[in-house]
Amino acid sequence: MIPYIVAILVPLIITLLYQKSKNAKKRGVPVDVGGEPGYAIRNAQFPTLLETAWEGVSTLAQLFEMACKKHGHKCLLGTRTLISKDTEVSATGRSFEKLHLGEYEWLTYGQVFEKVCNFASGLAHLGLRSEERVAIFADTRAEWFISLQGCFRRNVSVVTIYASLGEEALCYSLNETEVTAVICGAKELKKLAEVSGQLETVKYIICMDDETPSSASSVAQSGRWRVVSVADVEKLGRENPVDAALPLSEDVAVIMYTSGSTGLPKGVMMTHGNVLAVVSSVRTIVTGLEDKDVYLAYLPLAHILEIAAENVVAGAGSAIGYGTPMTLTDTSNKIKRGTKGDATVLRPTVMAAVPAILDRVRDGVQKKVDAKGGLTKKLFDFAYARRISAINGSWFGARGIELLLWNFLVFRKVRAVLGGRIRFLLSGGAPLSGDTQRFINICLGAPICQGYGLTETCAGGTFSEFDDPSVGRVGNPVPCSYIKLIDWPEGGYLISNSPMPRGEIVIGGPNVTLGYFKNEAKTKEVYKVDERGMRWFYTGDIGQFHADGCLEIIDRKKDIVKLQHGEYISLGKVEAALVVSPYVENIMLDADPFHSYCVALVVAAQPALEEWASKKGIAYTDFAELCEKEDTIKELQASLLKAAKAARLEKLEIPTKIKLLSDPWTPETGLVTAALKLKREAVRKAFFEELSKLYES
Repeated sequence: MIPYIVAILVPLIITLLYQKSKNAKKRGVPVDVGGEPGYAIRNAQFPTLLETAWEGVSTLAQLFEMACKKHGHKCLLGTRTLISKDTEVSATGRSFEKLHLGEYEWLTYGQVFEKVCNFASGLAHLGLRSEERVAIFADTRAEWFISLQGCFRRNVSVVTIYASLGEEALCYSLNETEVTAVICGAKELKKLAEVSGQLETVKYIICMDDETPSSASSVAQSGRWRVVSVADVEKLGRENPVDAALPLSEDVAVIMYTSGSTGLPKGVMMTHGNVLAVVSSVRTIVTGLEDKDVYLAYLPLAHILEIAAENVVAGAGSAIGYGTPMTLTDTSNKIKRGTKGDATVLRPTVMAAVPAILDRVRDGVQKKVDAKGGLTKKLFDFAYARRISAINGSWFGARGIELLLWNFLVFRKVRAVLGGRIRFLLSGGAPLSGDTQRFINICLGAPICQGYGLTETCAGGTFSEFDDPSVGRVGNPVPCSYIKLIDWPEGGYLISNSPMPRGEIVIGGPNVTLGYFKNEAKTKEVYKVDERGMRWFYTGDIGQFHADGCLEIIDRKKDIVKLQHGEYISLGKVEAALVVSPYVENIMLDADPFHSYCVALVVAAQPALEEWASKKGIAYTDFAELCEKEDTIKELQASLLKAAKAARLEKLEIPTKIKLLSDPWTPETGLVTAALKLKREAVRKAFFEELSKLYES
């Protein structure tokens, strides 16, 4: 009898002690800093701020050259071959492009380095000097990375522009930075040709594709600019090699134009030292990254999150396979039925994602499980509940052999959606809901490390560690950053708050950028240098520190609105709580001081809503009509109320009236950024009449 008791108690005691040790671990510790009074935390493992993780490396150009020399024969950049391109017509008459893509074709580190050197020499032969600026205006692809590194070898600053940027913002960005050359794809070249008369300094267009649109050729014939291909520039450099003009750490590597959630975009000036500090920090945190890893790249390289991620991967000797959000999985919109998506073919081990994409993965899995019903749904729900128990510290949760069983019977099929080999996911760009984080973590069997940072801090700020099972937090400070909270009395957020200090988040360290290009007034508003020479960025986000030194984002200054009777409501917090409804694709809450309630614009999730309508026997001619029906609106409101109760929202935070919209908000519509963040003012302007009616009725 005693052996049985021991067999039960010993593992239980070990588990409890392990849980206690994890909970007691200090991930961030207080640090003495200068500047405005506040409560500051540093990474517990790094007493001083990290600037580089590689001896003798102080720029991105040096890091890339070192990696290429060390891993010359290993695969670096992979691109899928195009087998066929077809057009499918839906029942409503809409046309959709469908792609049949083949296997990945790879370039080794040595081959990529040769291309980069040739491209750099070609730029020099075209007459581009170090003090000039080159813009890259294209979707994420291998040529983007090669062009970036080529510019770095000539110490040419790169202006990054989202491929989805509108005409006004595009012209503004190119003219403000006075770029002399634009590197782009054929699709973007067509857009450039349409605004060619508004571009003041562009002399060269370097196209990543061999075929150029006729509109661009006519502009070139007019003598306004010269159009050449990337291949032509590489050939020019190969035939006329020149020595590299490598940059210094303090030289500007990138001027990154944010897609901007308000107004015209701002160009953030990032030095090589700024970006390298973040790349180094992530490299020290993701210690298991090695040359056997494969990274699936599909997020915009015009976003610092992707630039940093690809430099981390290349610095570790790993491989980068390129994909797109529209071809990511076997069921993605542009993948021809019966053919394979990027993840299935590449079988990546590492990925980065923004919360909007992870939310869609979660919703897609849940809908498939619900649709199958019966034993499949019961098994999934039971396995999921067992894993939740284990993660929450219960001894009776699924571990060991039982975990292996559930992985084989249930979660293996979910993991196959992203290739079946994912062992690490990075989420950044916006807050990730706790429900989604837990769901993806369990279903993929891999940790999701949330990061928090901004373009102005090169995406560096905080990063959750592998052994941190908590959700809803964004981790402890990265090794290159100090995180400080300062009082914001107007919002009631103070570092003296109990049980946790709260306040506006301010980030300091070598990753804090120089400021905004040609915008000294805005730079002085949010960048400060303290008496010790430390540069700080005032984020406008509100956070609180947990006892272990980890940060939680709880609000944003700009998103807080006072209602008619003096109550405050946080728009972003409520939107994050309500977007988990299965019927919601996107949502924007609206409130003002002239009303005692809030309203919402809701973009409906078409598959879920049509499935509900089918079960209820509701007839409709198209999705727009379904969204106008009273029964549909009542169902949406009931779903929002359920989500609000689950998130424990106050009554005044729940939208009293909603307008249901059938058309999605995409970067192309100008209503969300390329990182899928809400452009609140643009939405308000586009739907001014609808919002007015909600307040009037």
